[in-house]
Amino acid sequence: MTRSAVGNYLSKSLSRDFTASIVVFLVAMPLCMGIAVASGVPAEKGLITGIIGGLVVGLFAGSPLQVSGPAAGLAVIVFEIVREQGIAALAPILIIAGIIQILAGVLKLGGWFRAISPAVVHGMLAGIGALIVIGQFHVLFDHKPLPHGLQNLAAMPGRVLGLSFSNVQATELALLIGIITIATMLLWEKYRPARLKLVPGALVGVLAGTLVAFVPGLDVARVEVPSSIFAAVNVPDGALFSSLFNPAILATALAIAFIASAETLLSAAAVDRMHDGPRTNYDKELRAQGIGNLLCGAAGSIPMTGVIVRSSANVQAGAVTRVSTILHGAWILGFVALLPWLLREIPMAALGGILVITGWRLVSLTHVRHLFHQYGVLPALIWVATFVMVVSTDLLTGVLIGLGLSLLELVPHARKLRLKVDERQDEDRSVIALNGAATFVTLPKLSKALDAVPAGQGVRLDLHQLSAIDHTCAEMLNDWLLRKRQSGAAVELSGADSRHRVLVAA
Repeated sequence: MTRSAVGNYLSKSLSRDFTASIVVFLVAMPLCMGIAVASGVPAEKGLITGIIGGLVVGLFAGSPLQVSGPAAGLAVIVFEIVREQGIAALAPILIIAGIIQILAGVLKLGGWFRAISPAVVHGMLAGIGALIVIGQFHVLFDHKPLPHGLQNLAAMPGRVLGLSFSNVQATELALLIGIITIATMLLWEKYRPARLKLVPGALVGVLAGTLVAFVPGLDVARVEVPSSIFAAVNVPDGALFSSLFNPAILATALAIAFIASAETLLSAAAVDRMHDGPRTNYDKELRAQGIGNLLCGAAGSIPMTGVIVRSSANVQAGAVTRVSTILHGAWILGFVALLPWLLREIPMAALGGILVITGWRLVSLTHVRHLFHQYGVLPALIWVATFVMVVSTDLLTGVLIGLGLSLLELVPHARKLRLKVDERQDEDRSVIALNGAATFVTLPKLSKALDAVPAGQGVRLDLHQLSAIDHTCAEMLNDWLLRKRQSGAAVELSGADSRHRVLVAA
């Protein structure tokens, strides 16, 4: 960066990045701890992942405004790993998963993760959200979640029937704290003053729950963190190398790498729609995530992804560059290094309340309704099947079932799966002609051609020879068309007819 460029940044952007970093820090703190607890590990493990996500991944990220850290989307699978293999198994799993992500970025496979059906991704996230809700429901009663989602679901009525308000004990007090946390968070988000709009509801909710427990000195379970964050860093021992070749470890690492990458790139695409700055370099983002997860494994913490909640807060707070993300990691490190005693006052039920809301918001029925009305029965069925299997069996089975059902979309086009993309320049605009069927197997080729159109340049999309388009390509193309038009560029669709009715701009 030249001296003039540095001066220009300092004068125009630093103050906005600095302010945004504080907002993201306030959003991230309770979520880092809560997701760690939901994953079945100590809260400080989530804080370590948040620090690495800010300081390291923020430095190398391919998505300038995306924020990385522990994600609710991986909490369920980490919980299963810890329960079945022990917390020590996370180190080799994350190191291998990180290496896989780095290699995927080096081999430029980022576009293929974008080809995963949105129905599968959102069905997976909805299933994870449901599991978080029914698991953290028990934390509201000062109890630990049971090993399986269906067991948690079956035990919920017993928790409620076991309450006795005539003989108030820790269970009833914890539930009160959880309810106050949830109510405060929701009320703040609905009625907060305009001048305080950047203060996150999760933070206010945790503060309310903590004060309710602290002032009268209620005897409820609280967060346990070490006096030094560095004491929570567990460097793997010599046994690590022998476990790297364990088939179960390798299979789990592959699943973590796949799911983390898909969630990260889905989040990055969503963040790109929120701002007009530089677009995401998906391969570079994969490499950065791989470095982050490799370091998380080496530090004995939990996996990370790009996280939409923190990323949207970053954009809304006015961040301009990746400096905001890096600084938020520094604030987390400074806070936990200097004020660990304050974290120990947070009731577990308050974090449970935050996660109940977080999980509930992942169960978005809006998306499945959108899939049904816009694309028909099959994409909605894929969403439902993925959701049901994630909740009733496990995360990997649910995703594999969803991906398997996605193949049914190829059946009508089995004889002609190829898509030819012709690009040329016509005066001051690009002309892209599509010939064949646009399905998820050809999405990387199509997205590469679309992303190559210079920013601000007009484009004509010729659909005369486009015989069909599936919902995965349609979602990507609709997002691209809307983003292009919002940037002020002229976009023309020629040859659009009933075959292309799924395109909102057609």
